[in-house]
Amino acid sequence: MSARPPHIPVLLDEVVAALAPSPDEVVVDGTFGAGGYTNALFSAGAGRVIGLDRDPDAIAAGPSRVPSDKLTLIHSEFSRMDEVVEDKVDAVVLDIGVSSMQIDQAERGFSFMADGPLDMRMSQEGETAADFLNHADEGEIARVIKTYGEEPRARRVAQAIVKARPLHRTSELADVVRGALGYHKGMKTDPSTKTFQAIRIYLNAELEELEAGLRAAEKILKPGGRLAVVTFHSLEDRIVKLFLRDRSGNKPQGSRHRPVTTSGPAPSFAQVAKPVGPSDDELLRNPRARSARLRSAVRTEAPAWDERVAA
Repeated sequence: MSARPPHIPVLLDEVVAALAPSPDEVVVDGTFGAGGYTNALFSAGAGRVIGLDRDPDAIAAGPSRVPSDKLTLIHSEFSRMDEVVEDKVDAVVLDIGVSSMQIDQAERGFSFMADGPLDMRMSQEGETAADFLNHADEGEIARVIKTYGEEPRARRVAQAIVKARPLHRTSELADVVRGALGYHKGMKTDPSTKTFQAIRIYLNAELEELEAGLRAAEKILKPGGRLAVVTFHSLEDRIVKLFLRDRSGNKPQGSRHRPVTTSGPAPSFAQVAKPVGPSDDELLRNPRARSARLRSAVRTEAPAWDERVAA
């Protein structure tokens, strides 16, 4: 058997530095996965970690990956952390998107690199990728691929998918997309990458989950609590960037056409750090980290924003 770890957490040292856990503090690892961040947080001195994951496999394997009586595991989306975590906490970390474990398990259907069923469900419940692709109309498929994959030729891909239906395997979908967009061995990026990303994000409502998760973290963090979020593509990073910009009171200045607005909720976050990417050494160890970005901030004493007021 290979000794390769099930998941290599990215920007690990940077995340631990941003959270700076201490023995009397509680940290929420909202995307527990294989426990990489949690193990590092314990090694750095965290007193207690509450690990959340929507994937039941991650929760079931958690005790063997992080054998600690200071770990509490909860099967839940991180967007519900304010519901499932009873008390205020000192830090929250979120690692957004699909995990290496899910990608590397062909039977989960996330990857175009290995054949498996067209599934892509993180929670292993609900509509599968095959269900969506075989029943949605061409326009909806094109919208999903363009919106969540930022694929400029989404309509061409959608037409090819509808023509090739029914699709049941990841290899079938990858071949259809490659045929529609053109493919040859040695290409730097597989042309099916954006389509797979788009369908996965759509099925798992990942962007909506992220938006709700940021609001939930705002609610459960104590004053002085730290938030660290790792993203892997521009759609995710933009959501985190705008959330922290707005919550820290750093909206763009007004003009003579749009005067500065001085009213509104008090800033709920401060000390918003500049985004951090992987080092050259990390990229050598883990090429999957190439698009990762870490954004972090510190919770103020202001109440969590009332979305109706903030709007």
